[in-house]
Amino acid sequence: MNLGMETETLEYKKSTGELKEAVISIASILNKHQKGELYFGVRNDGTPIGQIVNEKTLMEVSQAIANHIEPQIFPSITSVVIDGKDCIRVAFEGYNTPYFAYGIARLRVADEDLMMTREQLESFFRGKQTEDPWEKQLSAFTIDHVEDKRVQTYVERGVSAGRIPFGYTDKKTALDKLMLISGDRLLNAGMVLFCESLYAEVQLAIFAGKDRLTFLDIQRERAPVFELVAKAERYIASNIRWRVEFDGSLQRKEIPEIPMDAVREALMNSFCHKDYGACQSNEVTIHPDRVEIYNPGTFPAGLSPKDFIDGNQRPVRRNPLIASILYYSKDIESFGTGLKRIVDACKESNCRCEFEVQKAGFVVIFYRSETESRSDDPINDPINHDEANENETMLLDALRAKPASTYSELADSLGVSQATIKRMLQKLVARKKRERTGSNKKGSWKLLD
Repeated sequence: MNLGMETETLEYKKSTGELKEAVISIASILNKHQKGELYFGVRNDGTPIGQIVNEKTLMEVSQAIANHIEPQIFPSITSVVIDGKDCIRVAFEGYNTPYFAYGIARLRVADEDLMMTREQLESFFRGKQTEDPWEKQLSAFTIDHVEDKRVQTYVERGVSAGRIPFGYTDKKTALDKLMLISGDRLLNAGMVLFCESLYAEVQLAIFAGKDRLTFLDIQRERAPVFELVAKAERYIASNIRWRVEFDGSLQRKEIPEIPMDAVREALMNSFCHKDYGACQSNEVTIHPDRVEIYNPGTFPAGLSPKDFIDGNQRPVRRNPLIASILYYSKDIESFGTGLKRIVDACKESNCRCEFEVQKAGFVVIFYRSETESRSDDPINDPINHDEANENETMLLDALRAKPASTYSELADSLGVSQATIKRMLQKLVARKKRERTGSNKKGSWKLLD
């Protein structure tokens, strides 16, 4: 009986006299494929020749692997009989690459174990900094926590995009094909994509000034990632300025000061590349001069946003499974193109954007148009100064009568939208005519004049 030739995941040793070489082969196979098999008592052409197998030899193999491979692995070491010959089979796997044998990292190439170059080692460690195994760990959620409609809607979008090759039958089958479950348990990636959990949250806030001292509104949303993106997108769209253009058709064209395609791309990226293990919320903050979208999670070490914008860098994914799911439904496009798509959309709309790499997070900044004091916005602002002054007077009167008024109550009182009320209050704060005291829910407005 012949076991076949050696491969990149299969190694033969004639006896435990080649134990050191065997340990080196195990580590190099792990670095290339993360799992493999090795047999003692077999020639390199696959012919079993056998060797002495007893408790002592099995212990020698176990100790050599434990003492000389770092990080530690826990292989299965068993005695087997092949074609009447006693042999030893070692089955191993490990995902904490790179692995070192006797202090040296090697890589499996065909049936050889070649020493890694400095560039290969740097690539391994860069991958450890950016790819987060958290998404592949089992969560406490089961498929019973998932609403059928959420999975069905997702699959239908993927089929429509031509990126999912199967139709929807039931949620378990779909989640299994998407590799988001193990048995009845959801992986963490499946939990944040299709369930409400504390790992998927976004904080939404409007601030009165360029700093983060006085807020006009603050909310915290918890939902599956797809729904959080939609909520955050609506929040931004409702609280920035829009202008109207007439192109000769019967319908007017409403144009936002920040391109919403770029906003959606930034939001998707923020959840795609988030460090979920930090259990920290994503953030959207709206200021008079800018909108910021923040996600927790360090930027790839040694790289800058410009590397990706210029197209000189291949994608580096913190959460490759989550990224794949977003790609299948066409919520993101080609891997690694998000920042460039944001820049291109902003250039087309004459909107300035910047990227800020922080110690523990990443921020996309969209700068708003210089129209804070304008009164000719046909959608959001009063049509002339007289009406602006009248509305401001009415707003101040309403606040004097009831300092704890809500946005909804003020909007109803003045006959305008809540977005307009927020902008008016923002201007009053900037002009030091009033300030907010207390919490967002139970606080009140204090007049300063």
